[in-house]
Amino acid sequence: MNLSSQVKVTKVHATEGAAAATHYSDIVDMANWDGVVFLASIGTAAADNGVNAQQDTDAAGGTMADLEGTKILSDGTQTDFVLDLYRPKERYVRLAVLRGTSSTIESIWAIQYRGRSMPVDNDTTAQAAEIHASPSEGTA
Repeated sequence: MNLSSQVKVTKVHATEGAAAATHYSDIVDMANWDGVVFLASIGTAAADNGVNAQQDTDAAGGTMADLEGTKILSDGTQTDFVLDLYRPKERYVRLAVLRGTSSTIESIWAIQYRGRSMPVDNDTTAQAAEIHASPSEGTA
């Protein structure tokens, strides 16, 4: 079994230039998924830079609200963040990258897991990275 056939990997934000403003990932539809892990990196470690999850019932995100208890701020040395949401109450979620101190944002990835339909097809034209499954043990 390969992990890539059990999860959906999506690039939800491209690299962003330096600024001191909150920026948001694309909205992730959690229909048929139990959880999502967001991976995000920023260029500047500062105590007022970090991430926070948001959720909404609206696919367009018109009433996105912060998910209590999901804010992760840098300790002044951290530039990489991993935020795992398991069974959010609302169907649509996104990651807010909080930049109190001017910083770049690297790519943001969403990895959805515990899907109700397997295997998962991670081959999309929007996918920036190719996923290669390694051969099974004992094959050439």
